[in-house]
Amino acid sequence: MVLPEGVREDGRLVVEGATLAEDAVGAGAPDTSLDLSGHWIVPGFVDMHIHGGGGASFSAGTAEEAMTAIRTHREHGTTTLVASTVTGDLDDLCRQAAALGELAEQGELAGVHFEGPFISCERRGAHDPALLRDPDPADVRKLLDAARGTAKMMTLAPERPGGLESVRLLAESGVIAAVGHTDTDYDGTLEAIEAGATVATHLFNAMPPLGHRAPGPIPALLEDERVTVELINDGTHLHPSVLELAFGSAGAGRVALITDAMGAAGMEDGRYPLGPLEVEVKDGVARLIEGGSIAGSTLTLDSAFRRSVVVDGIPVPDVVRAISANPARLLGVDDKVGSLEPGKYADLVVLDEDFALAGVMRRGEWVVRPPL
Repeated sequence: MVLPEGVREDGRLVVEGATLAEDAVGAGAPDTSLDLSGHWIVPGFVDMHIHGGGGASFSAGTAEEAMTAIRTHREHGTTTLVASTVTGDLDDLCRQAAALGELAEQGELAGVHFEGPFISCERRGAHDPALLRDPDPADVRKLLDAARGTAKMMTLAPERPGGLESVRLLAESGVIAAVGHTDTDYDGTLEAIEAGATVATHLFNAMPPLGHRAPGPIPALLEDERVTVELINDGTHLHPSVLELAFGSAGAGRVALITDAMGAAGMEDGRYPLGPLEVEVKDGVARLIEGGSIAGSTLTLDSAFRRSVVVDGIPVPDVVRAISANPARLLGVDDKVGSLEPGKYADLVVLDEDFALAGVMRRGEWVVRPPL
């Protein structure tokens, strides 16, 4: 079991209803019928940046589509997730936020993340350039109000007019201001951090590359202790050496592994919508039909966990921090999820000796029952 204090080679977990009991984590023989010897037990995964899955998209703005995506990722170990939107018309985004906010109020989601429309046209990735706009604080407030207190994060380009003022507004409102899809430089990034930005949206992707004379935003985001960096570890978005660089520079306590998954996650290759744009998935890699830009991922967090350990050699406790504890802390839900501790939800993932997913429990109920 991977606990906050380290790895326990043997022991027991006691589940009472939806939570771990006060004597939940201890040594000794298990007193229930489920023997998970030879397996790893880790906290349920927490994904703070995800657009869809199972053929469904959060941008559709319907509870039915949202629940399809939620169930898909739960089956892959993500027991807590934030629904991310993509750039769209402001009124459409407000409608999406209202629908997703209802699911957050019901406990199905941990909140809403707005990725766009306040981002750089030069670094837009899979966002419709016709719908991009400056981050006017009044528009930012409109989106926050539409989410009715469930907005958790907003990604924006701080160099756009109104950017720094909007970062301050988000910070004052208790919403994470994330620097991403940005063409800003090193000094501009420092200004955004001083204004209250605390997250780097999928670091390295959709921002100027690291340069030795013009360093850009990447070193500013890596070096500041106040910033947590998102990483997409699917083997496509980041080279293994770049992943190692990020973990080494920021430390495991400031990394959040995310999927940035779109509707094709958990599905076969084919064509899928991403907001108002169309994406083709080939060999598991999603790209825009027009232009060929990478369009999110088809990643699930169980695959990211296994790759981080087996391919990249990251210690298991460090992966657990990056995939569970750190995002839970950032989202302000670490009193309930993110670690195996008494009183928290019984959210856990069972992995076999090869780190393949073998079981998922959410709030004391099996989503995927271990085949034992």
